[in-house]
Amino acid sequence: MKFFIDTANLDQIKEAHDLGILDGVTTNPSLMAKEGIKGHDAIMKHYETICNIVDGPVSAEVFGTTFEGIVEEGKKLAAIHENIVVKVPMIKDGIKAIKWFTDNGIRTNCTLVFSGGQAILAAKAGATFVSPFLGRIDDSNWDGIQLIEQIVGIYNAQGYMTEVLAASIRTPLHIVRCAEAGADICTCPLSSILGLLKHPLTDLGLAQFLKDAESMK
Repeated sequence: MKFFIDTANLDQIKEAHDLGILDGVTTNPSLMAKEGIKGHDAIMKHYETICNIVDGPVSAEVFGTTFEGIVEEGKKLAAIHENIVVKVPMIKDGIKAIKWFTDNGIRTNCTLVFSGGQAILAAKAGATFVSPFLGRIDDSNWDGIQLIEQIVGIYNAQGYMTEVLAASIRTPLHIVRCAEAGADICTCPLSSILGLLKHPLTDLGLAQFLKDAESMK
């Protein structure tokens, strides 16, 4: 399973990259706003900077909701860098735009997916990635992991090439469960990735090793 970091924070992206396990980045307008990135030129430059840090897919989300607007904006985003993947919302015009991007050699990430049916439409349109939001589903008192399992099962049964990119990851356990469910990718905050390092027995064991090493001096 590949690891993407879900942020627009350059320091966090660099830290994840330096760990040696980072495969890509996902962003959205909310994450850009959180970093104080405003204005078309500043946003475009920020995407370029991210692409120069990470040698992997960088999802850049469109702001438009009409076919024409999504396509126009997506073309501009794709022109920034070869690593850019145009992130398109799961709406009627979004599916239409994904098909256009597919036919014109532009990779896409279909976002805000909450059902198996939506995932089928994204794959049929040729999306490179589909992003089911498992954390938000959990918030609605449903099981997000079950959706990941369902989509993975559908894609395997039908031979769809679209990769399942588990999004809205909240905890290290979400990452482990996504790996068990067969997700191709998970995208999550740096804190969730670093959380995978933690276990009390590791801390106790290391403390004992260090104590024993000190006694041997």
